Amino acid sequence: MDQGENGPSSPAVLQRKSKSYRQSYRSCLGGASRLAFTPGVTARRLNSSRTLPKARNIKEQLDPEHLALLSKTEWHLSYVTPLFQFTYTQLKTYGRQLSAFIAAEKQKGLAVDVEASHGCKVNVSLVQGLVESKEEPETVLVQIVSKPMFSRPEDPERPVWSGWFSCVDGSPDYLASLPEGFVCLPLFCSSGPQALTSIVKTWFQRTFDCCFGALELDHTTLLWLMALWTNCQPEADLQNLKMLWTIPVEPPLQITYAVRSQDAWDLWSGIRKSQERGEEGEERMIDIQEVVEFMQELKTHFYRHFRLDLSAGNLSRVATALGSAKSNGRIKISNSRYFITTLSLLTECALLKMPI
Repeated sequence: MDQGENGPSSPAVLQRKSKSYRQSYRSCLGGASRLAFTPGVTARRLNSSRTLPKARNIKEQLDPEHLALLSKTEWHLSYVTPLFQFTYTQLKTYGRQLSAFIAAEKQKGLAVDVEASHGCKVNVSLVQGLVESKEEPETVLVQIVSKPMFSRPEDPERPVWSGWFSCVDGSPDYLASLPEGFVCLPLFCSSGPQALTSIVKTWFQRTFDCCFGALELDHTTLLWLMALWTNCQPEADLQNLKMLWTIPVEPPLQITYAVRSQDAWDLWSGIRKSQERGEEGEERMIDIQEVVEFMQELKTHFYRHFRLDLSAGNLSRVATALGSAKSNGRIKISNSRYFITTLSLLTECALLKMPI
């Protein structure tokens, strides 16, 4: 059911484009019309600059179980258009309805990954604290729990699938322009069997008239993550900055490029000092030119030693002790202190990827 950048993979996804769905991403351009385009979404590129990452202690705000789940799991990213008539006061009801839907799909033989003698249960809950402002909607966590086929009655249920919707530091203009009745949670992260992911997406599409699509991380996004994480080195040891490159030769050549954390920081801080500007008291920013120069210097260093130009290849993965990200849309955020920084970038990517 995922939708690619150039269009849906299945025409069935778009058969239900009701009025409310069209309004969800055609919200006011600046006039009174509810069907015009939203200015925050029509800029089809990432911001060219962003504020320096700030460490945030979210452990005091988040439930310890939620924090452990979010930080110890690799998530598969998707974008989702605004949810119509989604209400936070009905989360328990949504859990019961989704449980019944999964049971019905299991009877049809579609939920083949749910092998449970006692069926499954869906818990829908809030994850409070993953926001940058009071105007942003709170994160919603969906968990499917079940008992193994041959479990004893006293055995606890165990999670078999998890997913969550969030909007961290989303475009204020876009959020304010949404028609009444819509909730914008553009970033969807899932972990578990693909069959269950498809069923959950189908239920949300039918219930809230929304649309999901694949959220891959392009080259520029990976560069931003690499720079933002490297900038955190003085406060959180990166251990190593690792990059995985794929060179298009026969057979394909994969190159793992690892840089010691202090070396990466020395290079990055040198670029920052040479380009940093602005009056005292202004919020310090990172510019895309610095990010690009950082990568170019790393490529130059690699070429100097191995006589191989990485520009001919594709960057498919970046990783530090703070997290890892892959071009196919998978991410793991290992350090909770920089959750907000990373989710802010991913939310921006999700908003830009939505169809308009």
